[in-house]
Amino acid sequence: MIILSVETSCDETSVAITLDGRTVLSNVVLSQIDTHTLYGGVVPEIASREHVKGITHVFKKALKDAAVTAADVDLVAVTQGPGLIGSLLVGINAAKAFAYAHAKPIIGVHHIVGHMYANAINQSLEFPLLALIVSGGHTELIWMPSHMQFERLGKTQDDAIGEAYDKVARILDLGYPGGPKLDALAKTGTARFAMPKTQLDGYDFSYSGLKSHVINVVHNMAQREETYDPADLAASFQKAAMNQIFEQTQKAIKAYHPKRLIVAGGVAANAYLRAHMKDVWDVPIEIPAFEYCTDNAAMIGIAAYYQWQASPKSWSFDFNGFARMDFLTEAYNKGEEVIR
Repeated sequence: MIILSVETSCDETSVAITLDGRTVLSNVVLSQIDTHTLYGGVVPEIASREHVKGITHVFKKALKDAAVTAADVDLVAVTQGPGLIGSLLVGINAAKAFAYAHAKPIIGVHHIVGHMYANAINQSLEFPLLALIVSGGHTELIWMPSHMQFERLGKTQDDAIGEAYDKVARILDLGYPGGPKLDALAKTGTARFAMPKTQLDGYDFSYSGLKSHVINVVHNMAQREETYDPADLAASFQKAAMNQIFEQTQKAIKAYHPKRLIVAGGVAANAYLRAHMKDVWDVPIEIPAFEYCTDNAAMIGIAAYYQWQASPKSWSFDFNGFARMDFLTEAYNKGEEVIR
């Protein structure tokens, strides 16, 4: 089954061609980092305009790189949400136009489900499994007894880990994109600053207090005209942030005994996480290759394959995009369209 998939939830314009929910034939990603660096972060209106400018080129290149034609495509899939609504609508309408013009079935895919299924690229998922979602907007632990079955065990009570990274990077004046730059800076520092440890119930997460503590440290030292090494503060923040991830995930592993732990989301590319997570537990851990951690259309195509297997029916062409969208519904668990 050949799937053409589209991902435009934020600031990457991506189209991919995948085969049978496992093999990536092409995965074209047009980044907007250089554009948004001028503003210190993603500007939604500019992101939408950049998607419009690049989407046709990315479609053509994905088909060419995969050496397939429109006639070869069996299914069109597109990120429906969550994300920047203007960006989502560019991808959705482009996908609809392609599907309509070539008489192909089309379905929408949840962005975070796509991130989870990035772990199925070139390998099979082993169930039951525990999924750790770490991204700019999500920090969650998801239990998956089988394909397209999801139960949320824990989530962030406030800030997501990626959001906290970006805000701390901003207070340290590291520029955009903040998370990767903080990760790189932390490698050169020593975790000598004391950081608060959040008391958490169950398997939830919380990063607002840790983020606020770092901001207060910077402000207080500036008021006292004290100097500090930003690398040490970055290392201290990163160690505390990741320790919370490790502790909560370990707690869930001990309680649920999964056959696999999969890590998903942009923060899965974090060097500290990748270096330390596999040293902690006996359970096999899967982390996608770097190119499949950040937003990309290949992960949407892989997820779409299993969603189609659960419910092989084309959606109507009037489905919409959603800035906020939950995949933990009975309808989505059955591979059906989620109506909001």
